[in-house]
Amino acid sequence: MITLSGMESGLTALLILLVLILILIASCIKIVPQAQAFVVERLGGYQGTWSVGIHLKLPIIDRVAKRVLLKEQVVDFAPQPVITKDNVTMRIDTVVFYQITDPKLYVYGVENPIMAIENLTATTLRNIIGDLELDQTLTSREIINTKMRTSLDVATDPWGIKVNRVELKNIIPPAAIQDAMEKQMKAERERREAILRAEGEKTSTILVAEGKKASAILDAEADKEAAILRAEANKEAMIREAEGQAEAILAVQKANADGIRFIKEAGADDAVIQLKSLEAFAKAADGKATKIIIPSEIQGLAGMVKSVAEVAKEN
Repeated sequence: MITLSGMESGLTALLILLVLILILIASCIKIVPQAQAFVVERLGGYQGTWSVGIHLKLPIIDRVAKRVLLKEQVVDFAPQPVITKDNVTMRIDTVVFYQITDPKLYVYGVENPIMAIENLTATTLRNIIGDLELDQTLTSREIINTKMRTSLDVATDPWGIKVNRVELKNIIPPAAIQDAMEKQMKAERERREAILRAEGEKTSTILVAEGKKASAILDAEADKEAAILRAEANKEAMIREAEGQAEAILAVQKANADGIRFIKEAGADDAVIQLKSLEAFAKAADGKATKIIIPSEIQGLAGMVKSVAEVAKEN
């Protein structure tokens, strides 16, 4: 008979076995995340490269040799001493942007890829800077970047690495050259400042002259307009005065004509006409004439008027 303790022992062993089996199965299931790749070996040799997704491996026989990141990566190398063509020693630090394109070559192509890229970058940089003088080195950064990227990309291709960009982060010349460069830059700034100041003064002078010119033109135009207005005003006044005189003459002529017509319509005799002539003569005598000719008819009429006046006085 199987005792209760024996059954419990067998159940415990079965549970332990099931747990071990589950652990083993779980260890055989691998999930590769995005932007990664697993390099798998079987019995020490390359078996394959797993891409994104779920994968099964044989227990004990298969193993994941390397987890490779496929994203673009950045590595910043320390400043490297380089010598220019004109024998000036400077320090340049570089930044390399690279990406793994072949995980198998990356794992088995080189022992330490980052160290290899750093040494290769330093060597390439020294070769390129050695063909350039100091001034060219300081002004040809883009050319240096392009040459380095091309050289590094070709050299790292057997390692499954693609170099996307190379940037010269800092170019540090010797202290003496830095002082000379600062003095040169200061002199250049002062020269530009003097040029800008001179251009400003020139512009200011031109603006002042143009302002005076515009003011003179405006003054001349104002004087011209004023003269035209005065001439037009004088012309208008003369026209008004002439019109007034013409109207006055017409009024006088009309009054004389009306008086003559009235005398004729009233049937005045010769004595009345002569009397009117005498009144006109009296008005003429009030003038400044020094010599007056009196018609005989008026003389006789004047004597008669005098006699009538004396008789009226006596009465």
